[in-house]
Order: sequence, then structure tokens, then C-alpha cells
Amino acid sequence: MTALRTWVASRVAVAVLVLAATQQVFGGRGEGWLAGWDSWDVTLFRKIAEFGYDGYPQHYPDKDIAAFFPGFPFVLRVVHAVVPSWTAAGLLVSFLAGAVAVVYLSRLAELDGADGSRAVLLLALSPYAVFLAVGYSESLFLACAVPGWYAARRGRWEAASLLVAGACLVRISGLFLAIGLLVLWATTSRERRAIPWLAAPFVALIGYMAYLHHLSGDWLRWQHAQAEGWGRHLTSPWASLRATWDAAHSAGLSAEFRWSYDAQIVCVAVGVLVVAVSLARKEWGEAVYVGLSVAALATSTVYLSIERATLLWFPLWVMLARWASARPWLQWAYVALATPLMVTGVLTFHDGRWAG
Repeated sequence: MTALRTWVASRVAVAVLVLAATQQVFGGRGEGWLAGWDSWDVTLFRKIAEFGYDGYPQHYPDKDIAAFFPGFPFVLRVVHAVVPSWTAAGLLVSFLAGAVAVVYLSRLAELDGADGSRAVLLLALSPYAVFLAVGYSESLFLACAVPGWYAARRGRWEAASLLVAGACLVRISGLFLAIGLLVLWATTSRERRAIPWLAAPFVALIGYMAYLHHLSGDWLRWQHAQAEGWGRHLTSPWASLRATWDAAHSAGLSAEFRWSYDAQIVCVAVGVLVVAVSLARKEWGEAVYVGLSVAALATSTVYLSIERATLLWFPLWVMLARWASARPWLQWAYVALATPLMVTGVLTFHDGRWAG
């Protein structure tokens, strides 16, 4: 219950923060509170939920929405049947999905001897925690991934496979999670009865690719959409790092984008650290999951949205909770550093600017 209370309190704090910023408390008319959450990828998910992958309005400029997996738009459409506002429906999905995720994150941390409530607090105060609040897919992914990994750690491979299959329909990160799940099974269990179930995540991915092929005739439509819409191509890690560094220090770049590029370089280093620690602890499945995620993100044309990806690396939050449990001062140092960054991220996003 502590994990759930921490999550609810953090979401209330975010809502009150934005409420005050839009002057609803201090005499303003307050039209901007809900509207401020409707920007960037929120609009893309809404288009998919409302019109599908081939029925969006012709005037809509972003045609490469196949880059977004169908899990979140599907859930959004279901919730919208009850909640009339698309934006409010997205907020509700993220809130409820996040609640599920943090309960199991707490339990997962406790399996490793850490204080579960610390793991939840550290995640909720992440500098990029705004993306757990808005109508993005991060919370829903975690709501599948973390319970799935917890089930696997407890030897419930059928449940684990089905939950990871759900994660595969939410984000491409589900593929890396599914491979990590195979490694976890191979290094801890090898129960033969689990083998058919472990195929479920890959069947889910193939199903999405087959659907895109049905619409476009292209089995690799997801990858091509990434390239056409966002300029993401496979490149060497050093070329990607150099391109990101040059972008961060180019003349005329706005402050939020400059900050974002620099932060993404730091986040790649954090990901490498998580992999190194996982390997040292012989947590092979966790190392593979985070390692593949970092490798995919760090070999793109330029670093993009890696800050948000850190939210999905649940081994990071377990690792930090474990360290903070042994050295409480680390938690307070993290809180002092992360909280103002989280507040800045929330206000930046709600103001319609780039937050990561």
C-alpha cells in the first residue's frame, strides 16, 4: 500500500503543480489545464485511437504513425468510450497503468532485498516522470513489463509471457524485454513446459508486423516509418554520439533541445552503468534487456527520447533502491537533484515545449 500511496501522492502533486502554474488556483480562468497535456505524441496516439493507422485525416502532416505500436491507442480507445475527452482518457490510462506498475516494482525490489517504497519514490521523482503522467505509452508498458518480470522471477512463466506479449504491443522495447525473458528462463529455470508460452511475445510482434504488411505491403513498415518520419537510421555508436554532441552544441539551438541532447548522452552512460552492475550481479536477463535497449538507442542517427527510455529500465530503479536502502543519504541526494528537474519537465511539457 505504501507504493500505491506514493504513486497517488506524486500524481496529485503534479496535478496541483500544473494547476497553480495555469493560475486556476490564483484567479485565472484555467482553460489551459487539460489542454496543456495535449501536445507532442499525445496527439499522435489520439489520431491512431480515433482513426486507426489508415484512416487519419488527409491533412494531418505526420503520416508515419506506424512507428507507434497499437497497445496504447487500443486501450485509449476503450477508455474513451467512458471518458469523453481524449486527453483526459489518456491521463487516466497512464494513472491507472502507473499504479499497477509501481505496486509490482515495489515487490520486484523487495525480491532483491531493497525497500520497495524507495524504488517507487525514485521512479516517481525521475526528471522525466512527466511522461508517466501524460497520455504516453511509458506507464502502460511498465504495467505489462514489471508484473511480467515479477511473475518470471516467481517462476510463473505463462503469466510472464502473456504480460511481456502485452508489452510488445505497446513499445518496441517489448522485443528487448522478450529476449531478456528468454535469457532469464535459460539461466534460472529451463522448465520445458514454459517453452510454448515464451513464444507469445514474438507472436504478438509478428502479428503487428503482419497487420502493417496488410495495410502497406511492407513487412518492415515500422522501421521505415522511423526512418521516414524521424530520420532514424542504424549507424555506429561513435557516429551517433558525435552527431548528438554536435547537435547539442550547435549555434541557435533552443535551450530545451540543447538540454535534451546533453541529458541523453548522460542517460546512455546511465544505461551502460545499469548493464555493468547487472552483469556483475549475474543478473543476465536484466543486463540483456537494458543492454539491447541502450544499443538500439545509441546506434540511431542521433540520440532521441533516451531520457524517456530510462523510465522503462526497471532494473535501474531496483538498483537505485538497493543502493539507497544501504546508504539512505543517496536517496536524499537524489531527491534534492531530481525533484527540481522533474518539476521543470512537467512545466515545460505542459507549456507545449520539448521536454524529452
